Amino acid sequence: MHLDAHLDHWKARATAGAPRAEIAEVVLSLSRTAADLAERISLGPLREGFAEVVGSNADGDAQAALDVVADRLFQAALRGAPVAVTGSEEHEAAQVLDGEAPLVVVIDPLDGSSNIETNLSVGTIFGILPMTGLAPEAVVLQAGRRYLAAGMVVYGPQTTLALTLGDGTALFTLDRRERVFICTNPRVTIPQGRAEFAINASNYRHWDAAVRAYIDDCNAGVTGPRGRNFNTRWLASLVAEASRILNRGGVFLYPADRRPGYEQGRLRLVYEANPIAMLIEEAGGAATDGVRRIRDLVPHDLHQRVPLVFGAADKVERVARYYAGPPSTSERSPLFGQRGLFYSARG
Repeated sequence: MHLDAHLDHWKARATAGAPRAEIAEVVLSLSRTAADLAERISLGPLREGFAEVVGSNADGDAQAALDVVADRLFQAALRGAPVAVTGSEEHEAAQVLDGEAPLVVVIDPLDGSSNIETNLSVGTIFGILPMTGLAPEAVVLQAGRRYLAAGMVVYGPQTTLALTLGDGTALFTLDRRERVFICTNPRVTIPQGRAEFAINASNYRHWDAAVRAYIDDCNAGVTGPRGRNFNTRWLASLVAEASRILNRGGVFLYPADRRPGYEQGRLRLVYEANPIAMLIEEAGGAATDGVRRIRDLVPHDLHQRVPLVFGAADKVERVARYYAGPPSTSERSPLFGQRGLFYSARG
């Protein structure tokens, strides 16, 4: 089923509430732009300066030339859609497009741009919210539970779209010959029991005790309290990590740590964590800041950073238990590995 047909089927089930026709129009506009961007990315260094650092964005991160191109393409597309306000990683403040329109779009136009020149996956993340009549700088700061739809595009070996309209998460793959997204999984369910975790282990010395204890117990393997061997994955691309978890399960951790600028986490709540959290939850998973549900947090700034843990629900819950009280060394020793009340279950 093509994305257009998927959206038509969804609109036909319309009930009072969300403006489904307008949401579908925005999703189609974003998908067409993503197809255009996929072609540009696929050319790589054949497009001069595509990975060149040209400055920094509103939040101080290095900005590649393709970041600017991606933002320009998506902003242009949304000007022709029923969108009142946008909030983008590449702009310091919210942008007003059409104050009479019913929707708000928050977007990271090109996630993982530091991977461009190494030919690793990058992507686009977006969320769609209702226009509430608040000022532009306030309307983009709604809690994640108010998002009407969310999605991410992964520009990798295939270009894929993960999309939720609030009733499950579906996966689509871009047919480049026809330039359309085709549904390849209408209802994703995150697999349980996968012995994989993703974290940047080079920051171990900066983590707090709860995160170190969790990772130590995973790394202890069959001789540790978890009683099984785990594999580590780390791609340094949020969309690629989320795509893997939607397909394979496991858990992703990007905790706060003691480095300057990382005390409140590093990923952005509004246009990264909230859309990803919605996609993960609608696929049966969970997403927290380590303890609190991500989508219950109320942002105070467009570029607010947050710790992020997401994946299979049982694994995210286990991480939260470590935050509630990391076990002592004796509790985590092999002697007690199969006996601990909270830490011995094989999740």
